[in-house]
Amino acid sequence: MLKIISGAQTGVDRGALDAALENKVSCGGWVPEGRKAEDGVIAEIYPVRVLAGAGYSQRTRKNVQDSDGTVIIYYGMLSGGTEKTLRYCQDENKPCLLLDALEVMPERAAVRIMTFLSGLEGETLNFAGPRASGEQRAYGYTKEVVNKFIKMYKHVTA
Repeated sequence: MLKIISGAQTGVDRGALDAALENKVSCGGWVPEGRKAEDGVIAEIYPVRVLAGAGYSQRTRKNVQDSDGTVIIYYGMLSGGTEKTLRYCQDENKPCLLLDALEVMPERAAVRIMTFLSGLEGETLNFAGPRASGEQRAYGYTKEVVNKFIKMYKHVTA
């Protein structure tokens, strides 16, 4: 069964979770102690779990570990926590799909996620990428991509 997880940070993480919630797809993920994000405390509408004593890096690694694969959305080049996510995928020997939002239109991105998912052993996808303060377009792009992906997934698995 499809499950979408993320660290619930602003930007990519929330775009993925909001699309999952709107489409009634199982979702969750690990968040830092205090449910903290750049815009304050992560709202209770997000069914995420607090990783005791952890900050952003630890929750990022835990979400990589708990997923079957990670979709990394970025803009031109990887940096900061997005780049760290790729390193965690490599360290943990976990599959990842890199999507450059400047190059891949949402419809094509959704198709690439479907193809990626078909090669995984399970159906838990971790979504990672820039927070809103680093890339204003991250939330909207991700939400559109994940909405399109979920529609494709539901059509194929119906």
